Amino acid sequence: MSDVVQKFWGFCHTLRHDGIDYGDYIEQITYLLFLKMADEREIDLSRMVVPESEGAAIDCSWPTLAGAQEEALTRHYNGVLRTLSLQPGLLGDIFGRAASRFNNPVNLKRLIDLIDETKWTTLEIDLKAAVFEGLLEKAASEGKKGAGQYFTPRRLIQSIVRCVRPDPRAQDGLAICDPACGTGGFLVVAYEWLLAETRGDAAGPQLGRRVRLGTYFGQELVQRPRRLALMNLFLHGLEPEIKLGDSIDEPPEERRFDVVLTNPPFGNKGANQVPRRADFVVKTSNKQLNFLQHVITLLKPGGRAAVIVPDNCLFADQAGEVFKVLTQECDLHTVLRLPNGTFTPYSAGTKTNVVFFTKGPVTETVWVYDARTNVPRITKKDRPLTQRHLAAFEACFGLDPNGRSRRSAGDSREDRWRSFSIAEVRARDFKIDGLKWLKEESLEDELPEPEDLAAEAIAELESAVADLTSVIELLTSEAEPPRPRAVQGNS
Repeated sequence: MSDVVQKFWGFCHTLRHDGIDYGDYIEQITYLLFLKMADEREIDLSRMVVPESEGAAIDCSWPTLAGAQEEALTRHYNGVLRTLSLQPGLLGDIFGRAASRFNNPVNLKRLIDLIDETKWTTLEIDLKAAVFEGLLEKAASEGKKGAGQYFTPRRLIQSIVRCVRPDPRAQDGLAICDPACGTGGFLVVAYEWLLAETRGDAAGPQLGRRVRLGTYFGQELVQRPRRLALMNLFLHGLEPEIKLGDSIDEPPEERRFDVVLTNPPFGNKGANQVPRRADFVVKTSNKQLNFLQHVITLLKPGGRAAVIVPDNCLFADQAGEVFKVLTQECDLHTVLRLPNGTFTPYSAGTKTNVVFFTKGPVTETVWVYDARTNVPRITKKDRPLTQRHLAAFEACFGLDPNGRSRRSAGDSREDRWRSFSIAEVRARDFKIDGLKWLKEESLEDELPEPEDLAAEAIAELESAVADLTSVIELLTSEAEPPRPRAVQGNS
């Protein structure tokens, strides 16, 4: 796997000189991989049909594309992307608004030859997906800005999925959703977990079509990550439904879900407006708090969720109001305080948590696991996030996905596992950040990295700006319209 990733990545550096960035490169690979795998599966793409108003369709098969040369190759590739973008269903979704980024036909031909060297459908599912995700991880690492929309640490996703256990075998029609799916990491890992549980027979006759077509759902605001999610899931043999649109501003559809797993975008960029949604009890412009309200809406009665949130979502001005609603409508049974640097190097300074809840029963007790205090900061090379960081938490969480396993503070030998009654939560005005008991001791005689300190300061400033924006909007909405001034006539 690493050899294949390194081969593709080495070529990416060559293309950088031709003006093709990491995201563009991976996007082009998704197109070409799809065509190659379709050919291996004997899916005929040579006879596509398009509306008469769009001109003539062309032969989109892999052998025809791979056989083209020089300028004819560039023209043919553009024609393939246009033709496939006009197809219904999964083809149209993956190739919607697709465009070639290649200016030099030599580079396009070289990438086609690289892909043609491997018979992709003979690889294990996890191997070919790991190649794809390895490129995503490298792209996120090299280009940190905006990497959050592409990447959530895989070890963290795997740990969350093992706790929530999104098992389609448990009930007919079980539906799993990520309303901020990025490139589909949560949905992919949920399926991989199912494969492990069924020893690779998740697509067999017992589950078959239902798992492939009717289990995995998502939504993504940005076209490129959505396209990558579709291709990522396609590499796993799935045909998910992933909408393109704003999960927060758009009114939700009627469909509800049994499991919601998500990592909403960090920060408050683009969150200067209070969504006009009747289902949002708390009116706020804080993006993460609105995502929590959105998840409550998406869940079926009895449905369960795990949501990654930054610290400011636990102590922001209106956080108490949202978590008060959450504890009244759901059982907020577990909070995991993640180690510092969990999102290194993508959002290294952002302190994060995972909240687990089940819709329906009200909250009586909140269990908190502190995996942060007195734990060395996660780093990319020396101290990467591993399964070891979260194994003790998983043991404390237990096997019941709704947090109903027998629990005791003594389950943690390091006193990292504590319960708080709803009365104690209420006494803290539902500010979950206040559920702390461990005292930070100096682990190292060094200050945090400057970029970490800067990221923390930015997060606090963004939270303050969001709070001020909410106050201004509240004052504006409550202000009476000015009365017209009386016009005095001439005496």
